[in-house]
Amino acid sequence: MRLLSSLTDLWLAQRAHLIGWVPVCFGCGIGAYFAAPVEPSRTTYIVLSLLALSAAIAAVRCGATARPLLLGVALLAAGVLAAGYRSHATAAPVLGFRYYGPVEGRIVTIDRSGSDAVRLLLDRVRLDRMSPERTPIKVRISLHGDDADVALHVGDRVMTTAHLSPPSGPAEPGGFDFRRLAWFQQLGAVGYTRNPVLRAGAPEPESLWLNTLRARISRDIREDIPGDAGGFAAAIMTGDRSGLSTPARDAMRASNLFHLISISGMHMGMLAGFVFGVVRYGAALIPPLALRVSSRKLAALVALPAAAFYLALAGRAIPTERAFIMVAVMLVAVLFDRRALTMRSVAIAAMIVLVLRPESLLNPGFQMSFSAVVALVFAFSHMNGTHRPRPMWQRVLMPVVMLCFSSLVAGSATAPYAAAHFNRVAHYGVLANLFAVPVMGLIVMPGAVILAVLGPLGLGGPALWMIETGSSWILSVAGTVSALDGAVTRVVKPGPWVLPILTLAGCFFVLWQGQTKWVAAVPATAAALMWLGAERPAVLVADSGGLIGVLSADGRALSRERGHGFVAEVWLENDGVALDQAEAADLPGLQAQGRRISAQVGTATVMQISGVTEMRALADCAGADILILNVEDERQRDCTVYDIRRLRQTGALAITPGATGVTITTASELSGDRLWTRR
Repeated sequence: MRLLSSLTDLWLAQRAHLIGWVPVCFGCGIGAYFAAPVEPSRTTYIVLSLLALSAAIAAVRCGATARPLLLGVALLAAGVLAAGYRSHATAAPVLGFRYYGPVEGRIVTIDRSGSDAVRLLLDRVRLDRMSPERTPIKVRISLHGDDADVALHVGDRVMTTAHLSPPSGPAEPGGFDFRRLAWFQQLGAVGYTRNPVLRAGAPEPESLWLNTLRARISRDIREDIPGDAGGFAAAIMTGDRSGLSTPARDAMRASNLFHLISISGMHMGMLAGFVFGVVRYGAALIPPLALRVSSRKLAALVALPAAAFYLALAGRAIPTERAFIMVAVMLVAVLFDRRALTMRSVAIAAMIVLVLRPESLLNPGFQMSFSAVVALVFAFSHMNGTHRPRPMWQRVLMPVVMLCFSSLVAGSATAPYAAAHFNRVAHYGVLANLFAVPVMGLIVMPGAVILAVLGPLGLGGPALWMIETGSSWILSVAGTVSALDGAVTRVVKPGPWVLPILTLAGCFFVLWQGQTKWVAAVPATAAALMWLGAERPAVLVADSGGLIGVLSADGRALSRERGHGFVAEVWLENDGVALDQAEAADLPGLQAQGRRISAQVGTATVMQISGVTEMRALADCAGADILILNVEDERQRDCTVYDIRRLRQTGALAITPGATGVTITTASELSGDRLWTRR
C-alpha cells in the first residue's frame, strides 16, 4: 500500500507540468503513422476517431489520476488522424514513368542543386500528350546546358525539352525517402535538361509577388555584395542559398555554423529582438508616450508583424514557419504579461507546427530546433536567477560565459540529430559560434533590418557595409575553424529506432518532475549502444543497377569512379567514412573483367553487368549467384537476377551474408505500401 501511495503521489505531482507532454503524445501518433508499413484503411481511421472521441469524453468525466492517461490516448489517436488527413489532403499527380519531351510551366523558384546546377521549380505545368488530371502540379528541372545562366525570373512562362522521372526512392533500403518529401510538396516529377530554356509567353507573376520580391532582393544583394558574402547575406534575408558556393557551404557545415544560413529561431529571435529593443527604448525617449503606453507591449505589437513579414519573405519553409510560431508565442506572452520563454510556450509552438504540418516531425530542422530550445529553457530554468551586484569583470565576462554555455547546451542537444541525419560531428562548433554568433546578432541582422527600412529610400549604404563586413567575418571564421585538424568526425548511420528512443528519453528527463527522471538514462544508454553496434550492409546496389558497393576494412569499394554521384555520396556518408567516390573506386574488394564486376559475399557471388551487348554475351550466370543488370533481360537464368525492370519495382538492394547464405533486403520492403510509394 505504501508503494502504491508513493506512486500515486508521484503521478499527481506531474499535474502542473503536463502541457509539455501534449506535443509529445501528439507527435508519437504522427510518428506511428509514418512508421506504419501500410497505409491505414478507412476502417482504421474510423476506429481511431471513435477511440479519440471516447478517450476525450472519458477524460472529462473521470478523476484527476486517470485523466492525463486518457488524454494521452486521445492525443495519440489524433496524431495518427492528423498525419493521415494531411497526407490525403496534399495528394497530387505523380509521374508514373520516365518522360522525355516538351515541358512548359511557370517559374516558382530558382535555386541550385547539390551539384551547383541552376534549378527551376515550375507550376502550371504542361507535358506533351498528357491530360491535365495526370500532369504533376509541380516539376523541378536542373539546367545542365551551356546557357544555364540565362536571365530567368520568377513568374516567367518557359519551355524546354527535358528528361523527367518520378521522385526517386531511397538510395539504400531504410534510407531517406525523397518521395515522401516530394509528396508533401506536391512535387510530381524531377529531371534535367541540356537544351535551351525559352520564354513561352508573357510572365505570369500573379500570386507570386512574394516570390518575385524575394528573388529581386536576393539578386540586388548579390550585386551590391560580391562573392560568398553576398550569397550569405541573401541566404539569411530571403532564404535563397543559391549564391553561396559549395566550398563555403561545406565550411559552414564543418564548423557547425550552417544554422546561420538556415532561417530558424535564432534569425527570427534576432530580428524580432532588434525591432523590439529599438521600439521599446525609442518609446522610452518620448515621455508622453512612455507614461501612457506600455513600451514592452508596443514593442511586441511592432515586432510581431515584422517577424510575419520576414516569414513571408523567407518563403514559409518548415523551419522558418516553426521559428515564426515560436517568436509569435513569445511576443503574445509579452502582450498578456506572461513569461516569454517557458516550456509552456515551447509546447504551444510545437503543437501548432505539428497540427499545421504533421510531416515536419520528420524534418531535421524541426528536431534540431526544438531540441535546442527545450534544452536551453530547461538549463536556464535551473540556474540561479537572483540579481545581486557583481564586480565589473564579472559583468564584462558574463555575456561571453553565457554565449559559451548556450552554445554548449544547444550543441549537445542537437548533436545526436545532426550526427544521425548528416553523419558528421563538428568538434569545434562552440569555438566557431563564440566568434560568429555575436557578429550575427550585433552587426548582420541589425544591418538587414536597417537595410529593409532605409534601402527603398536610397540610404542603405551603411547597412550594406554592416552586412558585408559581418558576413565576411562569419565566412572567415567558418573557413578557419573547418580547416583545423580533427574539425569533423564521420559517424555511421544509426538504426531506425535510435533517434525515437533518444528523443523520448530526453523528453522524459526534461518534463518529468522528481528524481525518478534519471530513469531516462537507461533507454538513452540502450539507444547509444544500439548506435555503436549499428552494422552496414556488406553489399549495396543502386536502383539503376549501374552501381554497386562492397564493404571492406578500408571503406566501401565502389564499382564506378564517376556517375551515380548522389547515391555514392549517400552510401559513403552513411558508412561514416570520409571518402569521395573516386577514392572509394580504388579500394580493393571488387574484381573487374571489362564490364563485368563481381564480389564475394559470404558463400555467394554477386556480379554486376553493364550494357545490352555484355548482357547478351553472358553465358547463363557465368558463375554468379546474384546477377545485377542495368538493362532488361528476358532470358531465364539459373541464378537470382535483378534487371532494370525488377529493380524499378524493388528499389535499391542491401545484401548481407548469413549462416545459410545471403539475405537480400529491398528498399520497397522497408518503404512499405504508402501513398508516396505508389505509382
